[in-house]
Amino acid sequence: MTTLILTVAGSDRPGLVAAVADIVDAHGGNWESSQLAELAGVFAGVIQVAIPAEQEEDLQQALRALDGTLTVSVHTGADAPARDQPITLQILGNDRPGIVREVSAVLRAHDLSIHDMTTETRDAAMAGGRLFEASVAATVPAAADLAALRVDLERLTSELQVDITLD
Repeated sequence: MTTLILTVAGSDRPGLVAAVADIVDAHGGNWESSQLAELAGVFAGVIQVAIPAEQEEDLQQALRALDGTLTVSVHTGADAPARDQPITLQILGNDRPGIVREVSAVLRAHDLSIHDMTTETRDAAMAGGRLFEASVAATVPAAADLAALRVDLERLTSELQVDITLD
């Protein structure tokens, strides 16, 4: 079996997931994992499928038939490098430009690999304005200096005026 990663995007409407799932199934594939969302009227997602190697080209051709409805990119999956320690970050604060950029820069500087990140903004109930909230799951290499990571994240909490919880 070959692992493929499909990225999909198109104007949101009923039946988009079913259209992709039908094509994957028709080519002997197995839908293994996905993250799908509607954002500002656009349906977007990332899907991991396993498919017999001999069906890969036929699947890609069949997915091209969705052009005009969905834009689909296909990437061959790779074995993830071994990383030792999972961590999660929870971020909450007043929304402002640059929060994701600053947090991801600190994670990159410490060689952390983000494997799942969810962000959203919402109205602040009592104070007015917008709140930014994020959940980040990452992996830390064995050689990482967790104390230095904590120091850099604490610096960000002050600079960005957000709460960052590291688990």
